[in-house]
Amino acid sequence: MERKHGFFSALKDEVVRGLSPGRSRRGWSQSPSGSGLLRRSRGSGLGPPDMFIARSGSLRPGVETLSPLREGPDPNESDSGDSRSDRWAHWLCRAPSVSTAGPSYSRSDLRLLLGVLGAPLAPVHVSNNEPLPHLCIKDTPIETSSAQYILQQYLAASGGQKLQNSIQNAYAMGKVKMLASDIETATKVIKSRNSAKAAESGGFVLWQMNPDMWYVELALGGSKVHAGCNGNLVWRHTPWLGAHAAKGPVRPLRRALQGLDPRTTANMFANARCTGEKKINGEDCFILKLCADPHTLKARSEGPAEIIRHVLFGYFSQKTGLLVHLEDSHLTRIQSNGGDAVYWETTINSFLDDYKPVEGVMIAHSGRSVVTLFRFGETAMSHTKTRMEEAWTIEEAAFNVPGLSIDCFIPPAELRFGSISETCELPQEDRVKNAVAAAAAAAYRAKVAALGRSHDCDVNNIVVKMNM
Repeated sequence: MERKHGFFSALKDEVVRGLSPGRSRRGWSQSPSGSGLLRRSRGSGLGPPDMFIARSGSLRPGVETLSPLREGPDPNESDSGDSRSDRWAHWLCRAPSVSTAGPSYSRSDLRLLLGVLGAPLAPVHVSNNEPLPHLCIKDTPIETSSAQYILQQYLAASGGQKLQNSIQNAYAMGKVKMLASDIETATKVIKSRNSAKAAESGGFVLWQMNPDMWYVELALGGSKVHAGCNGNLVWRHTPWLGAHAAKGPVRPLRRALQGLDPRTTANMFANARCTGEKKINGEDCFILKLCADPHTLKARSEGPAEIIRHVLFGYFSQKTGLLVHLEDSHLTRIQSNGGDAVYWETTINSFLDDYKPVEGVMIAHSGRSVVTLFRFGETAMSHTKTRMEEAWTIEEAAFNVPGLSIDCFIPPAELRFGSISETCELPQEDRVKNAVAAAAAAAYRAKVAALGRSHDCDVNNIVVKMNM
């Protein structure tokens, strides 16, 4: 019989036969078929222990599409050795691979692209276990009740709240293209050396599971960024910082809000206010505004780097009810040791397109983001503005994938539990100033602690002499 529905259709057929992909996970390093699928060890630092890398889908420079992957294990492979359920588990957790070469991007450009666009987080903590507030008009400001009504329409347009509540996990895989387009200073504009045709191409995979667990892996230009959350801790792994915990409370991944997770999006805007209307690409939209609370901002700040505000705007179509535009902006103040304060404003504008139903849920299958980094503060003529772009398409998406377990969201074994602020991704000069000020503050605290211990020791000696 001809196979028409691809990998997940075949996967469900195998599950019906009792071959659940989560039933057995053995620690072999390469598949018997030699297909180049390598399992990551628990201490490798490259993501959750039960995720796998497909080498056959390497990202080649100058080619926009990813190399095709075989849809499932080799059907001609013998059943000796590992069971067929092992092989389905092996294919279930495939992830994008990394090429060893790419276009002529410098390491600093690539680091900035991956640091800012790789795995940004939403402004505040939300949980899918918390129900949306009931629509109430009495004793409720019109801005709040209007926002609640818009979210009810959004959930209905996305497939309905009953269907959303039945989703326990989700999967999406897609392609991305990123470009650092230009840098503007007070006296000149430096255009990118790379044309749009030479933009970095890559891929990403995203897994989500209730409650509040997610994992994303993005490969671009020979580098790979991993990030995840086990429900209690958000962590990231980059080639330049290694594995580290993120500052602040547990928050959703912003990429999931870009038309991939309607329920989390609705919960994110549950306490938002409707601030008006605006046309987006010729389409009338309602605007919902959400501001991060002071407690969250303080928890995300560290040392001389203080996050002053983080605001998220959602633009919902009046015609379809769907989210078509997402804008968030956060402002960070960095007080260098003995110098003037420097401010960084990061703005991300995402446009969501090509909504299609996946198992009854409306998912945005393409979109683009424009990021602006604006630095100002020291002098009137010292500002800089960097502009970056990203375009993405969704190749596969599925819900309630059999065999996905909490083991896929375990943080790396070498994770440093000393969390790192998001300001670590700022360009080098401000990171150096930040590090110097933080080191000076740490040295001062150590000196005070040492003096305190010395004082306690002197007091104890006096007490001993008096007792004698």
